[in-house]
Amino acid sequence: MDKLLIRGGRQLHGEVRISGAKNAALPELCATLLTADAVTLQNVPRLQDVATMLKLIRNMGVSAERSDDGTVTIDSSKLSSPEAPYELVKTMRASVLALGPLLARFGEATVSLPGGCAIGSRPVDQHIKGLQAMGAEIVVEHGYMIAKLPKGRERLRGASITTDMVTVTGTENFLMAASLAEGETVLENAAQEPEISDLAEMLIKMGAKIEGHGSSRIRIQGVEKLHGCTHRVVADRIEAGTFLCAVAATGGDVVLRHGRADHLEAVIDKLREAGASVAAVEDGIHLHSQGRLIAQSFRTTEYPGFPTDMQAQFMALNAISEGPSKVTETIFENRFMHVNELVRLGANIQIDGKFAVIEGVDKLSGAVVMATDLRASASLVIAGLVAQGETIVDRIYHLDRGYDQMENKLRAIGADIERIQ
Repeated sequence: MDKLLIRGGRQLHGEVRISGAKNAALPELCATLLTADAVTLQNVPRLQDVATMLKLIRNMGVSAERSDDGTVTIDSSKLSSPEAPYELVKTMRASVLALGPLLARFGEATVSLPGGCAIGSRPVDQHIKGLQAMGAEIVVEHGYMIAKLPKGRERLRGASITTDMVTVTGTENFLMAASLAEGETVLENAAQEPEISDLAEMLIKMGAKIEGHGSSRIRIQGVEKLHGCTHRVVADRIEAGTFLCAVAATGGDVVLRHGRADHLEAVIDKLREAGASVAAVEDGIHLHSQGRLIAQSFRTTEYPGFPTDMQAQFMALNAISEGPSKVTETIFENRFMHVNELVRLGANIQIDGKFAVIEGVDKLSGAVVMATDLRASASLVIAGLVAQGETIVDRIYHLDRGYDQMENKLRAIGADIERIQ
């Protein structure tokens, strides 16, 4: 099993290319199932979750060809098995995104209840309720969601869907399903993430009629058929935010090429308040950090608020910043598993339910730590970059699920980091 060996204490300087967004690429790969025409996706990141999704759709009979430049060409004209089995989706929660497209195009789908990081409950009941409102018959048996259209119906029907909570994957599933439904679908309480807007733009290129994406109310006029397109995956704002925190923690001067400052306003505001200089530049984000920063309290919430996917990384920054801070996690109930590992490195953090109280320390000390989920692993890398001595981060298969060659990118800007067996 691979590990990362980090020798801390180096400032970071140079330029990093931000990859395509995992949370856009996964639903967009599923969206290719909506048409029998070929679809070309560009800027697809090399991640374990993407590899799993490609394996999943190939298992259905889909042709998916990947080139070294990040381009993936998908042809689902010969899709023969609208099923997502447990063996292929047990490590990836995004597998639920196959449900809407398969049901919309083929009138049936069998999708395993998803797995993924153990960071808390992400119930699929919202997906099921929304698709049932569109006329689907869905039962959950033996760990599978089995969906079909009623006898005599050939298409889903438009509906007004108001979810009980803001759900990103739910909004994406409904967007894809409604694109081929009969009539109008209105999504209330829709998620507003940039990745959802990117998916909507791809669907529009395929012939879908969508208005309001990027807001909490989205209208979709269903069409009978979608066609192929070429679409470039939006840059990964969470990867960009992770590198911003790494440079802010270690000090230095870095440009994140392709990074979108307008997608990271809540994080950038906190970095500026902490004392870092952050500016949008042509095709990127520039951050300069010098000296010890001031710890910042924050509360995670739905976009455009502070993202839960950046909570662990900013906590690592707070751990070595000056002064106390309080982090409130409102999205997932089990997303403080990185705290015990940060404490092993010398951080001073106390947990009380959904709150974490951090007292900044002057220095961290290298140790062996274990990644527990995707973003937790990134926080441990950041902590290792500033810790004195050697840090070994174990179980980095979590990291590989969501970061495209992170150690290579860090090494290119001055970090002493290597992957070891």
